[in-house]
Amino acid sequence: MKINSKDVLLVIDVQNDFCPAGALAVGDGDAVIEPIRRAAQCFQHIILTQDWHTPDHNSFASAHPGKKPFEQIKLSYGRQTLWPDHCVQGTHGADFHPELQLTRAELILRKGFRCEIDSYSAFFENDRTTPTGLSGYLRERGLACVFLAGLAYDYCVGYSALDARRLGLPAVILRDACRAIDLNGSVAAIEQEFAASGVELMNSGDLSD
Repeated sequence: MKINSKDVLLVIDVQNDFCPAGALAVGDGDAVIEPIRRAAQCFQHIILTQDWHTPDHNSFASAHPGKKPFEQIKLSYGRQTLWPDHCVQGTHGADFHPELQLTRAELILRKGFRCEIDSYSAFFENDRTTPTGLSGYLRERGLACVFLAGLAYDYCVGYSALDARRLGLPAVILRDACRAIDLNGSVAAIEQEFAASGVELMNSGDLSD
């Protein structure tokens, strides 16, 4: 697939805490770096997202006495999976993986910094209505098609792709440049949503500039 000047590569949360030895490590998470860097060579426009949680974030199991990571609770905006403390603002775990090195990125979008609400998608908080501002940025820059890669496939990458479609943007996930958590069948569930919403899947090797 030939990439043009209206396409953007959206690299989701390739941070130390989601890579091996991190607080919320995704299996084989650092294996996304090579295909992402290869894909990036085809794009004029690159955006990075960065999970950026407060130390007392409401999505952390530690914020709810008696609860353990990966349990679910009900919050004002719906069901919330509780996570180990991760990607806390200003910590090593929140830093981008040192091998990512996408210095051409035009924007770093931080998300999840509101302590009362989690944020999987690069476009909306988990209440599905509070915007991050990314859609306005893309619109003003004239960027019309979103290619996604990073961590994790079945959470932040997937939610971002679905929201891109909800906003009327074509969304293509580079499958070999993602890794999944697959918590309680989350991969199969989100892939059903991809099929229903028109999210496309391809590999980084299918791209050309």
